[in-house]
Amino acid sequence: MTQKPVAGSHGERHVRRRPLPSLLPDDSGRVCAPYQSRQRIISAAHALQARKPKLLDQVREAIRTRHYSVRTEEAYVSWTKRFILFYGKRHPLEMGQREIAQFLSALEVKEHVSASTQNQALCALLFLYREVLAQDVGWLDDVVRAKRPERLPVVLTRQEVKELLGALQGVNWIMANLLYGAGLRLLECLRLRVKDIDFDANQIVVREGKGDKDRVTMLPAIAKAPLAAHRERVRTLHQRDLEQGFGRVYLPNALQRKYPLADREWGWQWVFPASRVGVDPRSGEQRRHHLDESVLQRAVKEAARKVGLPKPVSCHTLRHYAAFLFMPSPVVIRVRNMQHIRCKHSKSMLAFSA
Repeated sequence: MTQKPVAGSHGERHVRRRPLPSLLPDDSGRVCAPYQSRQRIISAAHALQARKPKLLDQVREAIRTRHYSVRTEEAYVSWTKRFILFYGKRHPLEMGQREIAQFLSALEVKEHVSASTQNQALCALLFLYREVLAQDVGWLDDVVRAKRPERLPVVLTRQEVKELLGALQGVNWIMANLLYGAGLRLLECLRLRVKDIDFDANQIVVREGKGDKDRVTMLPAIAKAPLAAHRERVRTLHQRDLEQGFGRVYLPNALQRKYPLADREWGWQWVFPASRVGVDPRSGEQRRHHLDESVLQRAVKEAARKVGLPKPVSCHTLRHYAAFLFMPSPVVIRVRNMQHIRCKHSKSMLAFSA
């Protein structure tokens, strides 16, 4: 930069600098170079912000990275959205421990939710702050927690189970007998694949059950023949799907990349497939999923209403009965407990007399 010396008062010499170029357009409408550079930086910042995924998309990505289930993803996204709307669409980064505690307390005090629902909301918000936003909200001491009561399961008698199963037909009867005889949960039954049922060994392998654990259970003898006939009908349906360009099923984890043709194999097909081809919510591919759980739920409710059962019967009620197969009635349980008490009392009396 050139400098022009100027004589000032008292013989002092001052330096006059040239004025800096304007960052705004001049009178002629021409834009200076520094202004153009600044506009490019602002445009790039806006483009970078536009490319950043939205908060709910970040939650979904974090859940899928950790291989959580689709139901966990739906629940956590729903609670995140509900938490944001509760505070007038404020961003969670603007809120913290106090707002979380107030939200959870409002669920209990105003909406009277159950303890499990409040715990689910707490887990969803902790996941949002710790895993997605990388914020430590600490321990929430001010939360009004709903006390989780101890409930007794609904258990049917042998006659009630017989009447309930007698009111079911077809595929619903087979699935209900698997819940009753093998002690399967509803989704464990619906997610059975052809390779998981061993007719020779009379056993069923439950894959990725509760807690992402595998286990082996028995195949009920009463459902063996109807299940084998049902499997042949499913095989015919699979062959027809292959001829029409479908016949692909969802594979867990990265098996689709490791075995590109495994989703068309017979062993990976669902034992209880849906009646129509649908669109996968994550990949967008058209494939035949397993039956929706509402199919059996409605069938069991209708069967209980038809036979006139006064108890609140659900699909899980059949699993409850599987735990009481060797305890026919509460009287037997009470008698066994009394025998155990008498035995301990007799031993103590003998020890005292000795």
